[in-house]
Amino acid sequence: MSGAATKPLRVGAEALAAKGWWRTNRWLLARRATQLSVLGLFLVGPWFGWWIVKGNLASSLTLGALPLTDPYVLLQSLFAGLSTGQVPLATAFIGAGIVLGFYALVGGRVYCSWVCPVNPVTDLAAWLRRRFGWKSGAVLSRHLRHWLLAMTLVVAAATGSIAWELVNPVSMLHRGLVFGFGAGAAVIVALFLFDLFVAPRGWCGHLCPVGAFYGLLARRSPLRVVAARREACNDCADCYAVCPEPIVIKAPLKATDGAGPVITSAQCTNCARCIDVCSKDVFEFGLRWQQAVPPRRAPGPPARLAPEERTS
Repeated sequence: MSGAATKPLRVGAEALAAKGWWRTNRWLLARRATQLSVLGLFLVGPWFGWWIVKGNLASSLTLGALPLTDPYVLLQSLFAGLSTGQVPLATAFIGAGIVLGFYALVGGRVYCSWVCPVNPVTDLAAWLRRRFGWKSGAVLSRHLRHWLLAMTLVVAAATGSIAWELVNPVSMLHRGLVFGFGAGAAVIVALFLFDLFVAPRGWCGHLCPVGAFYGLLARRSPLRVVAARREACNDCADCYAVCPEPIVIKAPLKATDGAGPVITSAQCTNCARCIDVCSKDVFEFGLRWQQAVPPRRAPGPPARLAPEERTS
């Protein structure tokens, strides 16, 4: 054997060889298609005059009948009303109820990975870090996003306005696509550079108050990612490399402290990249109460019947 060091495989290379390109990327492609479709529904109105959906991700009306309201924006409005005395319209509460019910079922941070238009930007930064092998970066507390969430509510109460929405990167990106980019472009570029050079997954994983809020909705959601065949794991660690919240994987995958196979952490975004890149098909979508699949055993010799069980 040669003494030269073996070049490490790229993340997902084993899955690509074992499953092919489609099965290694199908959930990623589904996410991108969903994000583009959601964004497109909002943009075809101002761009082409086809008003399927009026409004934005904060508040919208679909086909002139279905109201949808971001519950986080409604919460800010309620705090702002403490100083102004104004109460949101009843349709805002109905719309927020619909959204709350949906994300309570599928997992709150599904918003982050399947809907938020900033996600492809931060995903690109994460991909570039993996591509070039940049692993170092600032270590940020994951509790920062919860502090920022609390601060946005305090500011709303103090100013009587939903001030956060003026600087929310999601809102700025949406406004930029409709009205043209100004300062919003600088904010999006800054987020990209922050994730790329300063802190890996810094914005979505450590700072974004929107993600912090939606994480609170996922504590009991039934739809989860499950390490259903965890006995087949070959310790390639590709799932850790692609996961935006890798801290949620270890206990279900390795049965740490007797943990079950379900990723129950509210911080899991249900992005399904771990499903894509696993060459052993360890992960799958399932339900919160799902159990691991017993490992397959090689067939043994047929059981010998007792004399009284034998037929003549």
